[in-house]
Amino acid sequence: MTNEITILLADDHPVFRRGLSLMLGSDKHLQVVAEAANGTEALARLRDLQPDIAILDVNMPGQTGFDVARELQSSPLATRLIFLTMHRDEAIFNSALDLGAHGYLLKECAIEEIIASVKAVAAGERFISPQLSTFLFNRASRATALTQQKATIQDLTPSERRILKLIAEQRTSREIAELLFISIRTVERHRENICAKLELRGSNALLKFALEHRTQLL
Repeated sequence: MTNEITILLADDHPVFRRGLSLMLGSDKHLQVVAEAANGTEALARLRDLQPDIAILDVNMPGQTGFDVARELQSSPLATRLIFLTMHRDEAIFNSALDLGAHGYLLKECAIEEIIASVKAVAAGERFISPQLSTFLFNRASRATALTQQKATIQDLTPSERRILKLIAEQRTSREIAELLFISIRTVERHRENICAKLELRGSNALLKFALEHRTQLL
């Protein structure tokens, strides 16, 4: 690695911030270009200097580390975020990753781990404190479960269930409209919504589903 990785360091504890800045600067590949005591200062320096990495504390006066992350989400800045915090809270961890953080480290970790995280994140990787691996596993498990979870007939509204029951009776949209005293356009919209909820695709997919599940519609 020949080019220096530029870093903004934001933490409201001056002694901790200065000590960390000196330790990061001891690595010839890293350069701390700015320090900030709160989120407002951090955002101003981020916009002016556009460093490669921003190391942020979660809780800071005024704008928090999360506020900074939200601002960067709508910004063209390419700065990658690492949260360095004392929090072992799973909800805070998930919030940080939801806001686009590339790293999440505990303040208790060794300086070597912080330096490794900066280099990894600068290279496009993600870095999480090993102590938080359970949080990462839980997050991945929830994501998998949500992906696999599919809507069922029970997730349809009463109106959609009535429409589906009539489709199972092989009624046309015009016939359904006349029976329910609604417009054909409303029937078609219900059909579209049912297909979207049940992830049905293809011209006959809805009719096939209705016929296969008609006993659940009685």
